[in-house]
Amino acid sequence: MKAKTSIFLLLLFFQFHALCFGQQINPFHPYTLIAHRGGVVGPDAPENSLAALETAIERGYQMVEIDLRLTKDSVLITQHDAHFRRYFNVDRLVSEMTWEEIRQLEHPSGYRVLRLEEALAVCAGSIDVMLDNKISGFDEGIFREVVDLLDTYSLRKNALMIGSSESTEFFTGKVRLSCSRAQLEANRSRADYRPDHYYLFSRDISADDVVWADEEGIMAVAAINAFLYPEASLMVTALEKTTGMKQNGVRIFQIDGIFEEFFRE
Repeated sequence: MKAKTSIFLLLLFFQFHALCFGQQINPFHPYTLIAHRGGVVGPDAPENSLAALETAIERGYQMVEIDLRLTKDSVLITQHDAHFRRYFNVDRLVSEMTWEEIRQLEHPSGYRVLRLEEALAVCAGSIDVMLDNKISGFDEGIFREVVDLLDTYSLRKNALMIGSSESTEFFTGKVRLSCSRAQLEANRSRADYRPDHYYLFSRDISADDVVWADEEGIMAVAAINAFLYPEASLMVTALEKTTGMKQNGVRIFQIDGIFEEFFRE
């Protein structure tokens, strides 16, 4: 009887410990969800907004994808588009504006552009991050700043990155990078190759891909994003794709919030 009581108390401790440190019990089990474009996006929660990020955390997503861009004065910000037309009706490029100018922008919902560090500070201890690196060119100082920020907020260990061709060599071995299966097979010839340097990322992952990735010790992540499908059949097509990849054995999905219902029983 004492042994059973001890086990019960131990389980309670681990559940309490997990909740205290932001690691909720996964409500989407056996699937792991990554919130596309900065969180669970809606009318009052634009892409990469604090509201979208906080909603993803509240709903139990394991990870959030954050779009990464650089201002004219080299400030790292979270912004999907190269310009500010869509949310702020400002027809200027991110790269042409200083942070001081950008921080003055405000959406009717109250949304404002976040610095990368602001977003990571919210994520710390609550949700892991996938960075979509949209920075043009090669800037070692900026790339080192990204790594340092991930370390500052203890997020680098589990971080994923959708890299650019210019940044791949720098981030290899520092942050796990997205690859197609063909790229992964080519990377195996590298002298510094390690399976935990990369992950398989695709809109279509076959059963053979899942078996191969599992044998190689490589994480497989499927993308179910609204922009991939015809608007007229959006939900039907997305459900078909999701169901097919579930049947193929995929367990990790990067999704737009409108597809969350596909993962709730």
